[in-house]
Amino acid sequence: MDTITIAILGFAALFLLLFIRMPVGTAMMLVGAGGIYAIRPQASLPVVAGEIFSEASNYPLTILPLFILMGNLAGVSGMSRDLYTAAHSWLGHMRGGLASATIVGCAGFSALSGSSLAAAVTMGRVSLPEMQRYRYDNGLATGAIAAGGTLGILIPPSAGFVVYAILTEESIGRLFMAGVLPGLMLTGLFILAIWLVVLRDPGKAPQSAEAEPMEARIAALGRASWIVGIILLTIGGIYTGAFSAVEAAGIGALLALGVTILRGQLTWPNLRDVVTNTLKSTGTVFLILFGAFVFKTFVGFTGVTYALTQWVGAQGFTAMQVVVAILLAFIVLGTFLEGFAILVLTIPLVQPILQSLGVDLIWFGVLMVIVLEMALISPPVGINVFVVKGIAREVPLGTIFRGIWPFWFAMLAAVILVLLIPDLALLLPDTMFG
Repeated sequence: MDTITIAILGFAALFLLLFIRMPVGTAMMLVGAGGIYAIRPQASLPVVAGEIFSEASNYPLTILPLFILMGNLAGVSGMSRDLYTAAHSWLGHMRGGLASATIVGCAGFSALSGSSLAAAVTMGRVSLPEMQRYRYDNGLATGAIAAGGTLGILIPPSAGFVVYAILTEESIGRLFMAGVLPGLMLTGLFILAIWLVVLRDPGKAPQSAEAEPMEARIAALGRASWIVGIILLTIGGIYTGAFSAVEAAGIGALLALGVTILRGQLTWPNLRDVVTNTLKSTGTVFLILFGAFVFKTFVGFTGVTYALTQWVGAQGFTAMQVVVAILLAFIVLGTFLEGFAILVLTIPLVQPILQSLGVDLIWFGVLMVIVLEMALISPPVGINVFVVKGIAREVPLGTIFRGIWPFWFAMLAAVILVLLIPDLALLLPDTMFG
């Protein structure tokens, strides 16, 4: 059996395992190990063991548990609630202001946690009761939470960018900087989407909170200064070259721990929850990476990426045509595959093609992560929608899915803007120190 046929059978087996809901890391490791054995039996065990050990001892990956820890500490210390309260104070009196405050709160929390699920859960528990109290439409309220949570994999520190950087061997720091402006732009597009929804149907946000005095707004902003300061220090430190991305993660986690202690929230139950959640999240991501690298090695053994690169070159496609085609394929995959699964499955295939066409992988990484955000809310598998459903048990799932469409199209607009204006993604990475 030739290697191309083995590659096709391997991908078919992988999709079958994912269809029956086997964890993506386990599925990729099984298929990768089996495929390597089919091609080079004597190499199977050494490759699997070597890839697992290599990733487990990969120093840059220490950034993941540190940023996850920082996000969990921000939750138990009350910093996330302070951030939402500040956004509520400044925006809550506007039409649709509570939903906009939720988006801003999710964006701020994303700059600490790097996790879309954590952002959706944390901000959803704070903001949903408030929006329901003011009789917001359930679709708009839950859609804003689900979409706002997706910012966790675009605004740095982003677990999606870390995994992408490891797979493509790009700079984590440059990818983090590349996500800043698109993240801010997408936050603005989400708020614009809310404004347009409410403009079209004012009944979706029938009542606004009363405008708070300026003194109250400044006081609320002051209480949120801890989280704002940590965000500016970590991201600013990376941009100016004061410290690396890994060092920024360590400093941020230490500061978050200090705030938690100062606020008297480092109780035994909180500490146990923080450590447990950090270990679970880290273990999940590491298992995906272990499987991804075993599978990536299998794909390399088959030679299918070389064959695809040769075929694309023979067709005479331009780099932009190929990028758009890949992004469209990712949007389709996002309707039935989880974002991380798309990332680790496709990068080994598309990276050689993109490199042969001279595509900037930092720019493409931003585009890919925005498309993965779309997958997080795309029916029928959008995982953020199901997370929000766990918070809003009384809201029908169909209502939540209907509520996400304005935000889905806002993401599509963001993809188009980054395609047309690459400097939105490349300006900060190209001007950062070093």
